[in-house]
Amino acid sequence: MNGWIHFNTGANAMVPLILGLFAVCFGLVSMVVKEWLFLSDTLVALLFGVTVGPAGIGAVDPAGWIDVPSFTLELTRLIIAIQVMAAGITLPKKYLTKELTSLLMLLGPVMAWMWLTSAVIIMLVFRLSFIESLLIASCVAPTDPVLANSIVRGKFAEAKVPQHVRNIISAESGANDGLGYPYLYLALYLIKYATVKEALTRWFVVVVLWEVLMSVAFGAVIGWAARKLLQFARKQGWIDHDSFLSFAISLTLLTLGLVSLVGSDDILACFVAGNTLTWDDWFREETKEAHFQDVLDTLFNFTFFIYLGAIIPWNELAGGMDTLTTGRLVVSAILILLFRRLPMVLAMTKLTPAIETFRESLFAGWFGPIGVGAVFYAMVAYNELQDTMLADLRAKQFLLPIVYSLVTASVIVHGITIPLYHIVSAVPNATFAVSEYLSRTPSQPSPRLFGFSSRSLAEVGRLRLPANASGLPLPRHATAIAVRQHAHHLADDIVPSSCPPDPVHTPLQASGRQHKGLPSYGSVETGSDDI
Repeated sequence: MNGWIHFNTGANAMVPLILGLFAVCFGLVSMVVKEWLFLSDTLVALLFGVTVGPAGIGAVDPAGWIDVPSFTLELTRLIIAIQVMAAGITLPKKYLTKELTSLLMLLGPVMAWMWLTSAVIIMLVFRLSFIESLLIASCVAPTDPVLANSIVRGKFAEAKVPQHVRNIISAESGANDGLGYPYLYLALYLIKYATVKEALTRWFVVVVLWEVLMSVAFGAVIGWAARKLLQFARKQGWIDHDSFLSFAISLTLLTLGLVSLVGSDDILACFVAGNTLTWDDWFREETKEAHFQDVLDTLFNFTFFIYLGAIIPWNELAGGMDTLTTGRLVVSAILILLFRRLPMVLAMTKLTPAIETFRESLFAGWFGPIGVGAVFYAMVAYNELQDTMLADLRAKQFLLPIVYSLVTASVIVHGITIPLYHIVSAVPNATFAVSEYLSRTPSQPSPRLFGFSSRSLAEVGRLRLPANASGLPLPRHATAIAVRQHAHHLADDIVPSSCPPDPVHTPLQASGRQHKGLPSYGSVETGSDDI
């Protein structure tokens, strides 16, 4: 019998087991994690990946099954394409023209600042050349659409973040993920070619004209044609409900293939195609109540961040080599998260119409996460650096560790920002609720369960005796009736200190009810006004 049954611990068994275990267990408590604790699902997935990977219990090791750089490049390309297509579809009617000024500010000065600032920090901390630092910084310049989705969707976003702020964050994260190529290849060409003139000429023709501008044209044509064909098929009754809902995913794959075939920027083309598809708001309104794409996005995000947690070489990062030490990685992550984006977004507030107030600018400036897009560009750069003429380049050694550490830091910091916000905002409300509770509770104990406390007797003693129309006191029996009525009223209003208060009347809403004038506690409404 021993020879009949064999346990399978290969990838074909362990991968679905690990992914299914996480999806089932997280799904059972997803409301608690996301809507009560306000934790990012990507943070939980990343930590789970670290736990089951080589740095944890060693249940899975993707490096033993696949070529990690090639597989990661294609996986991230697919995930980002789906996310930027979704970002384009969710924007309101003709949004790109209505908010063109705001987008130009965020995609121009702000993104350039993110690139240059990150490069300066990397150069100073790791003692690399400025051009090598520009190459690595180009990977983390774009904001990530995957992590941005966790910010602009959900209970917290709907309650606290205005719709116009959510829209501009989605639009920026979708567009600038495709605009990472110019920054990456400018640094790469400056390294590869002998003269600056040759590098800039090749960069302008190949990258700016062909990859960026032509990808916008390709995406617009694909999205326009798809919208016209879809409307015609819907009018004729040729397309069924399921195919209609999954049309955006199908269009993503088609756009990826067509634009990659001609060697242009497929990521940017997907975003433009998605927004052109819903340019007249028809497709967005028709699919507003559908959740098929959300489910698919969630599964892709889970898969990638578990995978990322398992492939990051944590032991090498902790060991340190040359100037690439754990301490330097932590310092660079702190500095980049603080200065990469926030100062410039604050400075550009008055020039960005979509961001109306300082608080909105503070929110949009802080939530510029580094995620899947950074890993994608890091893999593109890694493949380019395999050229034999770049064999001695120090950036090859520093590229992946720096990008991995920045992605991890961003997932953790941005994943816990909202819970910390709720904790901080709950403190003054909790203090107010406790003080209000104490003010409504008698300060002196009463020996009798239903007797009056000394406070209530004192109130009766200070009772002004009623008088008739002539100003003379009423007869004794009328006075006694008035005293009893007033004492009865006090007894109803006062909770005897010898018995616990009725939970219905507690200001902390023990039974779901609330005293008039008291703030709620422990819910999304707690805290300050909308940003």
